[in-house]
Amino acid sequence: MNLTPMGTIRALATALILLLIVGCAPDSQTPEESQSDTSISQAEKAPEEGDSEQPAADPIRIGAFFPLSAPGSVVGGEAMRDAMLIAADHINANGGLLGRPVELIVVDSEGLPERGSAVIERLISQDRVVAIAGGYHSSVGVVAKEVAHDNNIPIVLANTWNDTITSVQYPQVFRIAPLSSEVSAVDVKFMQWLRDDAGARLEKVVLLTENTDYGIPAAEDTSRLLAEAGIDSVTFGVDIGTQDFAGIVERIKAEAPDLIMSLATGEASYNFAQQAADAGIGPQDVPTLCDHNALESNSFWRNVPDGNYCFVRRIGLPAQLYNDVALDFLAEYQARTGKEGAESYAFAAYDAVRVIAQAIAEAGTTDADAIIATLEGITYIGALGKITFPVNSSNTPEQAGVDPKWWHQFPDPAVTVVQYQHEGEDSVSATVVFPETYRTGDPVVVGQ
Repeated sequence: MNLTPMGTIRALATALILLLIVGCAPDSQTPEESQSDTSISQAEKAPEEGDSEQPAADPIRIGAFFPLSAPGSVVGGEAMRDAMLIAADHINANGGLLGRPVELIVVDSEGLPERGSAVIERLISQDRVVAIAGGYHSSVGVVAKEVAHDNNIPIVLANTWNDTITSVQYPQVFRIAPLSSEVSAVDVKFMQWLRDDAGARLEKVVLLTENTDYGIPAAEDTSRLLAEAGIDSVTFGVDIGTQDFAGIVERIKAEAPDLIMSLATGEASYNFAQQAADAGIGPQDVPTLCDHNALESNSFWRNVPDGNYCFVRRIGLPAQLYNDVALDFLAEYQARTGKEGAESYAFAAYDAVRVIAQAIAEAGTTDADAIIATLEGITYIGALGKITFPVNSSNTPEQAGVDPKWWHQFPDPAVTVVQYQHEGEDSVSATVVFPETYRTGDPVVVGQ
């Protein structure tokens, strides 16, 4: 058939239209199937109410944050990481959660607020965790609470003490670590006991503190309480991660203190203790309350060979009162790490993951609001003992007649003071000198 140029153009146009119609036609879909299809994939769909934001076949992801590099406390962060991995393994060995395995997503806060905020944002937006556990440095915990609140993600903090973390009363924020102000009260009671009952001379205390959300309020509370007890104090502040304390040590030496208290965290606390010892005012010369990083016994003795007679504050029950959960965790922790014992923050890290898991199991969902509601009423038996959060939305601080700092706060963490009395000993077997309830021996008061 012969076509004119115009006819050729019309024929081509007709053919093109037919091809487009055929290409756009659905492949054997019924009208109902066609209507249910969407323009985004299942992974891209916005979650419905109660959805975990994770497909049912995927693991349930729980975020874990702690310092794994300087200037943060690396030894503390590594202990918490090992403990949380054990918790996840224990959960999965018992069938996981809601028929799905648990996956722990680990991030490094470096002990820095800005870094902590960034990695927690990533846990939520990219890794799509359903809850978060951890926290070592209070300065990171302070910003972590804001990120959790803004994104409505439940967070259980294991070792961040700053009072404001809970006093803001965010629904998403829970803590199993003690309150800084309560620990300061125990510290001062211990010093009073040394003076009044143990016969120590205690007229002046020097506080060495880091300029962070942990160190500054802890030093202020301690100084105020010491004044009320009739004990003078002088505070010296340093930046987190300080390595050289020579100038500060000389200034402290000039004060002729009867006791030195360290509120410097991480490896900096080791540097201070040993440099003080080198200058003749270390734990074997002047009664010294070391930072609780000294509980990491292997690292402590390696870095502070002259650290004997150091007093150390420990959170959690003494070893003789460990329950079955604590003993099972301790055995696994010793096997994995080669340590003789477990630090208090390792116990807390283990419990932080397990209490979240129990809340998810009891709620029957990974919906954030359901997890939060379940945590408020939970009774969890863990390595630290029975953990509850009795001050909550059903029993507000005002209704309970307590300070707002008790909001979503585990109210019963035991606080003891132990003393290394033999070089190289483990902190778990160290002598408990305070309080009376848990005492296993008398203190050695050096230099007096």
